[in-house]
Amino acid sequence: MQHQASPSALHGIRVLDLSRILAGPWCTQVLADLGADVIKVERPGRGDDTRGWGPPFLPDSHGQESQESAYFLGTNRNKRSITCDFSKPEGQALIRALVPHCHVVVENLKVGDMARYGLDHAALQPLNPALVFCSITGFGQTGPYRERAGYDFAIQGLGGFMSITGERDDWPGGGPQKAGVAVADLFTGMYAATAILAALRHAEATGQGQAIDMALLDSQVAMLANLGANYLTHGQYHQQVPGRMGNAHANIVPYQVFEVAPLASGLAQHIIVAVGNDNQFAKFCAVLGHAEWAQDTRFAQNAARVRHREVLVPLLAEALKQWPKSDILQALEAQHVPCGPINGLDEVFADPHIQARGMVQHWQHPLQPDLQLVNSPMRLSATPTTTRHAPPMLGQHTDEVLHELLHFDQATIAGLRAQGVL
Repeated sequence: MQHQASPSALHGIRVLDLSRILAGPWCTQVLADLGADVIKVERPGRGDDTRGWGPPFLPDSHGQESQESAYFLGTNRNKRSITCDFSKPEGQALIRALVPHCHVVVENLKVGDMARYGLDHAALQPLNPALVFCSITGFGQTGPYRERAGYDFAIQGLGGFMSITGERDDWPGGGPQKAGVAVADLFTGMYAATAILAALRHAEATGQGQAIDMALLDSQVAMLANLGANYLTHGQYHQQVPGRMGNAHANIVPYQVFEVAPLASGLAQHIIVAVGNDNQFAKFCAVLGHAEWAQDTRFAQNAARVRHREVLVPLLAEALKQWPKSDILQALEAQHVPCGPINGLDEVFADPHIQARGMVQHWQHPLQPDLQLVNSPMRLSATPTTTRHAPPMLGQHTDEVLHELLHFDQATIAGLRAQGVL
């Protein structure tokens, strides 16, 4: 494990992480990367559900499969793990004892569960008036769906994401499609981290903590971005509902995937072209040997191209099929026309730019002396992200944390362990 001497942005901030799966852990991993001391509280014996979400599982130093899933490892770096069963009164007392030593609590239990355990914001705030308490649920603490269980896949559907993701219904393979990763969870985790940072700033200035109510559905709707705005400002008044467009863009043409010449083996090849303005379009047409297209009134300006995409795109597609992938990418890049390949993950991690940016991080894990994981993308010049803890083994830091914060001796810890609290 490497240590960085530079200060971290959140040095001195302690987070009590009662969350599991993805949205909450993603949020707390961001805070941990920024230097917060994140104490991950897990169920004795089982831990976070994602520890068992595999294969793949981490191979140990002898190449044997362990019980540490790759899923868990990708979401819990830089944290310390303790075990505590806070469904038991003794466990609830332990959480309450830790709260005065923490600045933030993050939880993602069902609505009402924290109150049932006496661990909700109302119960904990008197113990620490400056406490920032972040709840993450599928539907939020209010509204008619508040008690429903919310899962990323279902939220992608309910929140409209799948209505705009996937190939057009009238094309082969058309129909709704979820994203390749759990975007509703990830969006919510990032929004939650941002909200926590804002609340910490307020607490620092006023001494007043607050509750944060984060919902996967809210975050998903917010991330509809320009398509949400398209509907609200125009579509609802003209009965025009944005739909699936495959790899095309609703507001820009050409901005999509195109097939190029196949390999000698016959394997199909594709590129992305992302023309963002009329000047780039003119350069694109010149590369293809059809400068006249940029002068055609149907195509000269983006708004016209959007309206005439059904005419223009087939012309572009036919021209691009004559070009080998490497040749067209080189020609377009030389003219500063935005474009790129569609890489597999093997190509991503072999890419010299990804390597130069340090996007693969090496850790010393108890089971694997060289554990490689994706690095944090946040690059702060004065307070860089820190490398402190590899994703922890279940309960790896229980004794350490309880002794450090609560001054528990080994006999006290052993007694709690014997009761099944730890």
